Amino acid sequence: MQRYLGRFEGGALLLLRVVLAFLYWSHGVRWLFNWFGGSPVPLNTMLTTAGVIETTCGILIAIGLLTSWAAFIASGEMAVAYFMAHVSRGGWIPIQNMGEITVALCFGFLYLAVRGAGPYSVDALMRSEKRK
Repeated sequence: MQRYLGRFEGGALLLLRVVLAFLYWSHGVRWLFNWFGGSPVPLNTMLTTAGVIETTCGILIAIGLLTSWAAFIASGEMAVAYFMAHVSRGGWIPIQNMGEITVALCFGFLYLAVRGAGPYSVDALMRSEKRK
């Protein structure tokens, strides 16, 4: 399959990055601004902190700026969210504790932290400008 689809790798990585970032960002603005059916959270709570991380890192990952760092932080935040919010709901199995998206985001962001943003990103643009 790589032989046929390999030429689309950069575009596929862009789509993966933007979709994961949008899902993540949408949770952040839900906590902070009550968008998308959210409910207000008190300031100075863990949810406020999560909202700031999710909103900020979601934007950085989507545009591909400081992607590895933002994705690493996002992956860690999702790991913490899984153990703090989901395991207590129904054990360790994501399908039982409604943590599927949390686990998927955690490992998707871990992949982006290791892989980087790809060719269609601000990071790549900045690298190419440095070489000139």
